[in-house]
Amino acid sequence: MLEPLLMSLILGLALFFAALLVSTTIFEISYIGRIYPGISIAGVDIGGMTPAQAQARISQEFIFPQQGHILFHYQNQSWLATPAELGLVLNPQSTAAFAYQIGRSGSPFQRVADQLGAWYAGRQVPSALIYDQRMSYRYLSTIAAKIDQQTIEANVGVNGINVVVRSGQVGRMLDIPATLALLTSQISKQEDGIVSLVVKETPPVVVDVSEQANLARTILSQPLTLSLPAGQPGKLGPWVIDQPTMANLLTFDTVQDAQGAHYQVSLNKDALRTYLTNLAALVETSPQNAYFTFNDATRQLDLMKPSVTGRALDVEKTLNSIEDEVIQGNHNIPLELALTPPPVTDKATAAQLGITELIGQPVTSYFYGSPPDRVQNIQTAAARFNGVLVAPGETFSMAQTLGNISLDNGYAEALIIMGGKTIQGVGGGVCQVSTTLFRTVFYAGFPVVERVPHAYRVKYYEQTANDQDNPSLAGLDATVFVPLVDFQFTNDTSHWLLMETSVDAAHYYLTWKFYSTSDGRTVSSTSTGLVNIVPAPPPVYTENPDLPQGKIVQTDWAVAGADVTVKRTVTRDGSVYFQDQFVTHYEPWSDKFDYGPGTDVPTPGPTP
Repeated sequence: MLEPLLMSLILGLALFFAALLVSTTIFEISYIGRIYPGISIAGVDIGGMTPAQAQARISQEFIFPQQGHILFHYQNQSWLATPAELGLVLNPQSTAAFAYQIGRSGSPFQRVADQLGAWYAGRQVPSALIYDQRMSYRYLSTIAAKIDQQTIEANVGVNGINVVVRSGQVGRMLDIPATLALLTSQISKQEDGIVSLVVKETPPVVVDVSEQANLARTILSQPLTLSLPAGQPGKLGPWVIDQPTMANLLTFDTVQDAQGAHYQVSLNKDALRTYLTNLAALVETSPQNAYFTFNDATRQLDLMKPSVTGRALDVEKTLNSIEDEVIQGNHNIPLELALTPPPVTDKATAAQLGITELIGQPVTSYFYGSPPDRVQNIQTAAARFNGVLVAPGETFSMAQTLGNISLDNGYAEALIIMGGKTIQGVGGGVCQVSTTLFRTVFYAGFPVVERVPHAYRVKYYEQTANDQDNPSLAGLDATVFVPLVDFQFTNDTSHWLLMETSVDAAHYYLTWKFYSTSDGRTVSSTSTGLVNIVPAPPPVYTENPDLPQGKIVQTDWAVAGADVTVKRTVTRDGSVYFQDQFVTHYEPWSDKFDYGPGTDVPTPGPTP
């Protein structure tokens, strides 16, 4: 009984598949050259169409590349483009060909399944699109040209004395690769959409410089005035740095600290240091001992000239002070000084300094016949030494105490010896003072460190109190020519030495005294006298265009040349303390005359 039933089932299945095969065959035959039903592209039904018809229909209906909208957006800016402008192109031929192949590939069963599936449920076929990203890149590059901008740091500067501020600017750059990835994703959806541009921003390190700009304006609001601190003697200063110069001294630097990066306004230290270094030479004052005279009645010191505290400009401290003060808005700034008190102040006493008596002997030199200019120079130079103190162990320099010998310092033009000639020069007669000091040192028994004699014998240095010549004084002269030739001696005692000078201009003499405490030294000397005497050469006559015809003026006086050696013995406590000698060679010197042009002058005789 089962067999008839099984046979019926098999026969039924055979008939079903036969009918299906016949139906499928008829279906396929009826769609030869046409796309199977139910197939569509982007919502466009192309079932039953030939590939050519489908291609035409797709081209007509699929308008996304030409009429789609892609909106690029950044902040409040936007750019609208079609997919076609961005490189999206439809290939209708390839799309139709792909649709036509559905249900025609694979096994018979696969083909039937594809055909039935499309007919029953429908099937969307993706369109064949060509996307040229190079066009998108070019399009985004045009947007980048409008978005991109450099990072600009905020800064502050000066124009003249005006402070100029430039605000900072955030740097921007369109990230084209990242934006292109978003665009590709949007286009692949084949839908209108918005693409947010990917922009990288680089903020400036310094955004706000208003505080430093205000500080710069404060610094330039007034000139900078530098002055000596209150209580400093002298009338130096003030020194004013005007606003244009201050503007040139301003510097603007970016600094990084715990608070982050910011601008810093300061002054050009190198330029300001140079200015202060030059100013230091004007401000500097060496410490000077008080000047005294010894009161023979009271045996105490009488103050003649107050002491001077030395001062020097502390450049670095002043520089730091200026920087600190100008930032606070101060424009009147005292200089920072380093003060050095002198060794001997106004309150020093004779006992403290060991100045108790006259030592050696007063030495007087005479200068009868000196013209007024020479007398003036002797007075001016001698006054420099009156009341001067020499410290124990100090080597005293006469040239240093004399200082600059100039008309401004009270000297006049008088005859001086220079280059083998006696000529007019500023300070003629100063050697009367150096000669007197040399003799005072000689007879007080102090060591002589430097002494230069004159080139020839000068009558003023061999005069006596009654205006007579005294050749025994030859070899006891000394010349000083600042700064080349000096006279120096050493105070080799343990007490201070006080010098006093006095000039009697009416009677033509200069007296020099030493006050200290005697250590018992005594001085004895011998002299060879003038030896190797060479007679003076014949007179020399020189035409002087400034003199009238017939006028003859004597400018120099003849003197014989000679050598002389003076030996000195300094004894202390009964024994020789030291010995020295002073060797002098004097050149022979002729009478010299100037005469006016056309004047008859004697013919020089033969040289002896």
